[in-house]
Amino acid sequence: MVNNSGLVGLGGHQVLAAEILGGRQVGIRIDDETLSFFDPSSRELLRVRSNPLTSEKVRRLRGLRPAGPPPRPGVEPVRVQRRVSAVGTVMVCRQVVSLGRPYAGQTVTVHVSDSTLTVELDGQVRVIQRTTDIPVRHVKANKPYKVSDVV
Repeated sequence: MVNNSGLVGLGGHQVLAAEILGGRQVGIRIDDETLSFFDPSSRELLRVRSNPLTSEKVRRLRGLRPAGPPPRPGVEPVRVQRRVSAVGTVMVCRQVVSLGRPYAGQTVTVHVSDSTLTVELDGQVRVIQRTTDIPVRHVKANKPYKVSDVV
C-alpha cells in the first residue's frame, strides 16, 4: 500500500513510488536495477524507480513470490494540458509545437502517443509527428498569473 506521501516501506527503506499513487495498493516487481510499480489487477505499469536494495536485502523480504510476466505500460495516449505561450508555442515532452500567436494564453489539450502529438484547438485537431522519445512528466498546464501576483 502506498502511503499519502507516495512512499512504500520496503526492506527498511522508504521508497518513493509516486505521490499521485497515495492510498492505492500496488504490486512491486523487483529487478536488479529497477523497481516497477504496477496495478495488481490489470498489471498496468504505473511507475519505474531505481532499486535501492542490495540482492541480500531483497532475499530477506517477507512475502516474496516469483515474478510473473513483466507489467506493460498503458497503450492509450496520455492526455496533457498546456498553456500557449505569448509567441504561440507549447512544449510537450521537450518538443516545441508552434500553434500561432492568435492562440496565446489559451489552454489546449494534447494527446501524447508513441509517434504523434494530437492537439485539440478550437474544435480542430492537429496531428504533429513526435521528434523525441522523452516520456510525459507534467500533465497539467500552469495557471495564468493574476495581476496581484506580478511584482
